[in-house]
Amino acid sequence: MDPASIIGIVLAFAAIFGANIMEGGNPMSIMLVPPLILVIGGTLGAAMAGGIMRDTTGIIGQLKRAMTMKKMPADQLISTVVSLAERARREGLLALEEAAKDVEQPFLRRGLQMAIDGTDPDELSEILYSEVDAKRKADKSGAKVFSDMGAYAPTIGIIGTVMGLVHVLENLSNPDELGHLIAGAFVATLWGVMTANCLWLPIGARLKRVSEIECDQMELAVEGILAIQAGANPRVVGQKLRSLLPPDEVKPEKKAA
Repeated sequence: MDPASIIGIVLAFAAIFGANIMEGGNPMSIMLVPPLILVIGGTLGAAMAGGIMRDTTGIIGQLKRAMTMKKMPADQLISTVVSLAERARREGLLALEEAAKDVEQPFLRRGLQMAIDGTDPDELSEILYSEVDAKRKADKSGAKVFSDMGAYAPTIGIIGTVMGLVHVLENLSNPDELGHLIAGAFVATLWGVMTANCLWLPIGARLKRVSEIECDQMELAVEGILAIQAGANPRVVGQKLRSLLPPDEVKPEKKAA
């Protein structure tokens, strides 16, 4: 699991609350239930209104996916494909029938099975790339919910502050209570801005990044499957797949002893 999101969110909130304490503030003074209900509930409701029910009902799954993203190292994927290419070159494509069952990545396993079943290369390429495009669109919808929440949250917070100031104006006859009421009124804006920039927008960006990585690996798998089906030299297959990686992810090939 890549812990970047968890560490980043914890660090952001720790910095905010830490600064509040260092300035002599009391963190409990901003832990007010009404502003939290208004900001979180209002933000979720606004995001729901801007999409379809399926987008909102999948928010927990998307959140879990963002936090627990597991990335298969590109070199591991390439090693798997090269190993399969070597066996296919030695024993033929049909010899991969059993080996394909042990492949961890579901997309690679399905693609290999289609190649073994004799699917036309052009049709196979079209099917697999269509699956990549479909995943990219679905992931975009999931990330959009959080990005929308990040856009709505500050405005919802301002609504809470305006409501609080209205309450302040209703109590001008009680000067002793004004300081407390004014401070409470601005808590909603604080939570709106804070949740938007430390939670919703980072999670939306994280989902986009996770989708980008997963789709890149799926495209890498497609190229590998097509190369295996074409009977390409395993060394050439490995070099071709490595050429598709960003420079910082390319590791030198291990030389035979």
